Amino acid sequence: MSYFNHLLSNIQSEDSILVRHIFASFSDLYSYTACRQLSQMFLAIIFFHISEYILAVAIHGKSNVTLKSLLISKNYLLAMIFSLLEYFVEISLFPALKEYWWVSNLGLALVLIGELIRKMAIITAGQSFTHLIKIYHEEHHKLITHGIYRFVRHPGYAGFFIWSVSTQIMLCNPISTIGFAVVVWRFFAERIPYEEYFLRHFFGSQYEEYAQRTPSGVPFVK
Repeated sequence: MSYFNHLLSNIQSEDSILVRHIFASFSDLYSYTACRQLSQMFLAIIFFHISEYILAVAIHGKSNVTLKSLLISKNYLLAMIFSLLEYFVEISLFPALKEYWWVSNLGLALVLIGELIRKMAIITAGQSFTHLIKIYHEEHHKLITHGIYRFVRHPGYAGFFIWSVSTQIMLCNPISTIGFAVVVWRFFAERIPYEEYFLRHFFGSQYEEYAQRTPSGVPFVK
């Protein structure tokens, strides 16, 4: 905001009242837009990761949960930092880009939907839901086909895909929206076949039948 204050202080003549008013209005608009969109972004991130950790502790017990359950990796942090850099550059150079409130509000709604889908997946699966792919079959690991799993095989992945991409829609970040969609999709496109190899090994024809009638939940990933 110091940039706008500096410009305002340099406008001294009475003939420039209109110009001063324009700059003041633009400064207020900048402040409101950034405050609202960034607040929503940070609240979405904080709630997602803290609730993820709390559910993991509630289901598996604190002794079986590590900080990895917060799902914060180096690549994840770099992606979020890049998205914030994009936001500040664009709101400084192209402020009107951030004023498409119907786009931002759509992103917020999708963030909530993605969050809901993922948390429903965790609660429905219970102890069968883990953040790491199981390569050995454990007694409590059961094939879940009820609840939200009736509609998609990997609602946890689907929820995260929707949530992560929608955080960038909410910020009206065109570059990061595309980047997040591509990177997250590629991650799940590799992870799902690998995970399902073991699920087919664990549950055999039961999983084959389930997979044939139920989509993965991630677009274009069979």
